[in-house]
Amino acid sequence: MTELARQGSKFVPVGISARHVHLSQGDIAALFGPGYELTPLKPLVQPGQYAAREQLTLVGPKGELGKVRILGPARAETQIELSFTDAMKLGIKNCPIRMSGDLAGTPGLKLVGPRGELTVTQGVIVAQRHLHLSGPQAQAYGVHDKQVVSVRVTGARPCLLEGVVCRVGEGHELEIHIDTDEANACALQNGDLLELVFPGQSEGPPLPGPLPQRRRLHLRPSFRPGARPRSPR
Repeated sequence: MTELARQGSKFVPVGISARHVHLSQGDIAALFGPGYELTPLKPLVQPGQYAAREQLTLVGPKGELGKVRILGPARAETQIELSFTDAMKLGIKNCPIRMSGDLAGTPGLKLVGPRGELTVTQGVIVAQRHLHLSGPQAQAYGVHDKQVVSVRVTGARPCLLEGVVCRVGEGHELEIHIDTDEANACALQNGDLLELVFPGQSEGPPLPGPLPQRRRLHLRPSFRPGARPRSPR
């Protein structure tokens, strides 16, 4: 993909993020017991990250979601990533769209594990759609860290996904992350290729000719809205 990007064909694979939890080491101990270590189940595309065998139940103001996967390794602060559909089921209103790690002022919920439970006061977000790239990949695609781009979706439900934030650096690998709501709306599956579009670039073929002008309705001065029309003489 990187070599194709150098030649001008800039496509990126999509990774669909289902609801998941990142835990701090202290919260792992509270939920699974002192000294507990997460058990890697499956490596993720992003270097060093994995889906763990361990799962939790999320409890919100109006509902709960069971068997929510934990992603490892442990982080400095616990973070819960949901779709808007998930947030609605839990009863979390106005769940903010944030980049990972930007947790100030976000809502919290209860986490239930096999050895304990705890309530976090913040950390629940809907993840901002974002694009991971290593340094060499970013150079090939012509983007930089924190740059905002768009991606074009083709297929059964073509559309343009805007507001994609680039995350560039060591520990990143080429992949755009969207949540399950976005993927379902666009009829996308993991690994589908989306075309990178820069802001200001044409977003599609031009419309065929100018749009027709709306006809203006001219009313007689004697006409009053709501008045009963006179019968013709």
